Amino acid sequence: MSTFTTEIASDKIVSDNPIHQRLLKAYYEAKPFVSGKVLEPGCGEGRGIELLSPLAEEYLALDKIQEVIDALKEKHTGVEFRQAVFPPFDDIPSDSFDVVISFQVIEHIQNDKLFLEEIHRVLKPGGTAIITTPNIKMSLSRNPWHIREYTSSELKALAQGIFSKVEMKGISGNEKVMTYHEQNRTSVNKIMRFDIFNLQHKLPAPILRIPYEILNRLNRNKLQDQDAGLVAEIHHDDFYLADESDQNLDLFCILTK
Repeated sequence: MSTFTTEIASDKIVSDNPIHQRLLKAYYEAKPFVSGKVLEPGCGEGRGIELLSPLAEEYLALDKIQEVIDALKEKHTGVEFRQAVFPPFDDIPSDSFDVVISFQVIEHIQNDKLFLEEIHRVLKPGGTAIITTPNIKMSLSRNPWHIREYTSSELKALAQGIFSKVEMKGISGNEKVMTYHEQNRTSVNKIMRFDIFNLQHKLPAPILRIPYEILNRLNRNKLQDQDAGLVAEIHHDDFYLADESDQNLDLFCILTK
């Protein structure tokens, strides 16, 4: 639990703060939807557990890393945690959850259609799922930790073949957030100008992860050195839930069974 990649974004590393706050915002926006029995596949470090679990009658969180699950069990005694690799959701009955929350997970799943089908299966009739994932229109470079990223229309089309209702929204940011985003874009573009052979799109993902991690961490530290006040001061309140737009940083997809 003490070692973080740039993909995880730690609440303990100052240079990660803008990303951490952006990811945290989705949990705040999910609060009005949370009640009854809740499933969170891909809970990671448990960023939103403390916020959402008190609103649920039961809360089951899944993650593939046993060390993470063990640490979360010690920290959150009222929540059930299981180590699981999915899809499918083995040993979870159909029609058993009122709400499914899965944030920044689907981009890591090889069989994304099966993932959504399994979410649909375990939801009770009329149940709600909320999915977030990066908006590829706003991504600054290839992320080798992701199988794929989506446009809003791509994710909508995938989900509409499974769920009875699909509502697309997004997580966007105020002027402070977008100033950081543009500083980040400028810095990333300076790095990418040296990739004259377009290796970021040619190298296999496992090989690309090493330079990606090094450069991404150096870049975040550089942005902190450049404007430490901005990096440290960005708060989840600087983000907001917006209507569907190519300018949203993350897609926020509300699905109804």
